[in-house]
Formats: sequence, structure tokens, C-alpha cells
Amino acid sequence: MTNTLNNASLRTGRSFDLGKMNLRQLWIAYLTYPTILLYFSLIVVGIALTAHFFAGWATTLLAAGIVIPVYPLSWYLLHRYVLHGDALYKSPVTAGLWKRIHFDHHQDPHLLDVLFGAPFTTLPTIAAITGPIGWLIGGPGAACAAFTMGVTITCIYEFFHCIQHLNYKPKSAWIQRMKARHVLHHFHDEDGNYGITSFTIDRIFGSYYVDAKARPRSPTVFNLGYDLTQAQRYPWVMKLTGSPPRDRPDGARSDTPRQSADKSL
Repeated sequence: MTNTLNNASLRTGRSFDLGKMNLRQLWIAYLTYPTILLYFSLIVVGIALTAHFFAGWATTLLAAGIVIPVYPLSWYLLHRYVLHGDALYKSPVTAGLWKRIHFDHHQDPHLLDVLFGAPFTTLPTIAAITGPIGWLIGGPGAACAAFTMGVTITCIYEFFHCIQHLNYKPKSAWIQRMKARHVLHHFHDEDGNYGITSFTIDRIFGSYYVDAKARPRSPTVFNLGYDLTQAQRYPWVMKLTGSPPRDRPDGARSDTPRQSADKSL
């Protein structure tokens, strides 16, 4: 566990490699990870501010409750049309942002360091979505409640996202199915199964698929369309990476075992 958890440099190898960790090691890494500790701190502060500007129980619960269905819809739209789009890597201004928040994760899906969203982009996004909802419902107190719920859901999402990339078979059938669908997104066809804990929005928008038989394997599943041709036209991500985009992560196993496991779920 020591070698897995203490390799802090991305340049010297994989740090926090989920493909080599068990559930206990994940809990240790998750509960001590700076980004998660920041989110936990913001939840405490958010609860305190909600109490300070208290808008009443009904208003507070309404503001927090509305965030629950809005969050997965917002995540789906951002994930599908922004993170999997090509606009960000085509500009030198936003190429580094796209590389950090999603490209690196698809290049090596087991790397915990780039699995968590960057707080400098995640938190403003949560605030931009939840803040106005809460404010319109009940002013600053309800806005704090909505934001706090957004950060709480983010922590839940991030943990289950880790489980989906962990070298571990969950005991729960629901989590097994959830993990299998997300593995397909990373190792079979990235143009589908955009959800994390629920794929209801995928079903509504027609991007849900259940196994590798449902569609052919995507040649861009690891590079999101940023292949060598695109890298030559828009070189900024490649320059930041220090190497051409990869067609599969380092140390990746063959697809057959993964797809067989997916079919069994």
C-alpha cells in the first residue's frame, strides 16, 4: 500500500493507482485526499451559513431537494457536450483546462490524481448551478443549502467514481451494474453511459447501452478524438503532456477480460 499511496509525482509513475488498490486502501486515499478534505470543509461551512441565514425548514429542504435531480442532468450535459466535445482543446487558452479535467482521466482511467475534478473548475460550476436555484427559492440561506447539497453530491459521485475504477468487485448488484456501465464508457465506447451513479439521463437522451455487443468498439475511447491528426492541428494538449496522445493507457490489459466481465453483469 505504501508505494501506491505515497507516489506523489505524476512524472515518476502512477500515483494512487486504483487498478492496484483494494477497498480499504481506497477509503484511506479518499478520506485523506486534499480535494475531498476541501469539499468536506465546505460542507461544514455551508451548513453553518445555511443555519446563519436560515430561510425556514420548508424552503431549505426544497432548495436542497431540487438540486438532487438537477445535478445529474447538469453533469450529463457538461460531460457529454463540453468534456467530450472538441472546443476546449482547439484553443490554446482552454487546452490545459480540458487536459486536466477530462483528457488525462481517459488517457489513464485508473489514476486517482486526475479522476477527481479540479476544485478550481468544479466549485464555481456547482455554485453557478445551485446558487441561483436556492436564491430564487429563498434568498441567501436557501442558496447556501443548495450549494452545500451540490458539494455533498459531488463527494458521493467522486467516491462511486473511484469504485468504478477500483480493482474490486462490489457485493451490491446495483453497484456492479453501475460499475459495468461506466467501464464500458472508458474501455469500449466513450459516446455513451455518461452518468456516474445513475444512467436515467442516458436513457432519456438515448446514450445508454448495456454491453459491448450493443455497439462497435470506439477507436477514440482513450483519446476522446484527440488523435495524432488532431494533435498536429491543435498541439497545445500534446505539448503540455510531453508526448503524443495514447490509444490505450500504460499497462492496460487486453479488452477481452473486461468485456467478458461486463457481459456477466
